[in-house]
Amino acid sequence: MNGNLLIVGAGSYALVAAEIAVNMGCFEKIAFVDDMAKTLKNGIPVVGTTQDLERLAGEYSYVIVAIGNPKVRLSVLDRIQKETTYQIPSLVSPRAYVSSSAKVMRGCVVEPMAVVHSRAILEEGCIISAGAVVNHESTCCRGVHADCNSTVAAYARVPMGTKILSGEVYGDV
Repeated sequence: MNGNLLIVGAGSYALVAAEIAVNMGCFEKIAFVDDMAKTLKNGIPVVGTTQDLERLAGEYSYVIVAIGNPKVRLSVLDRIQKETTYQIPSLVSPRAYVSSSAKVMRGCVVEPMAVVHSRAILEEGCIISAGAVVNHESTCCRGVHADCNSTVAAYARVPMGTKILSGEVYGDV
């Protein structure tokens, strides 16, 4: 197994995921696949489409899905889990705070300055954006996106695929 990461997506979330992966310092090579774009916004070429995942499996051991739409993100994540041998890591910025008692399941992206507090749970494929707070003993079900500076209140359970808008508080206020 190699230390190479393949990012599914070529938009803004893919760029953020790549920066976090670089800052984590644990991947040797990072590349992108996308079904529509041929390059990223910064000009980096895309190496293929999702149809090329099997072909690229020998060159990349890890894959993360960095697509903003939660239904699409979860669909692609499910397909990868069922049909490929890729390892699916979570990307956690070294500048985020994740409690040692929190659970971050595979396929999540936790951006800089985000907080995942004590005994919080992030199920598969969540995106916790910059400045977002997932408070203690709350659960973000599969595919939740807590956008910048949003808050998941303590003990809240956020349903699958929910997007919490910037500045919004989800749960009992």
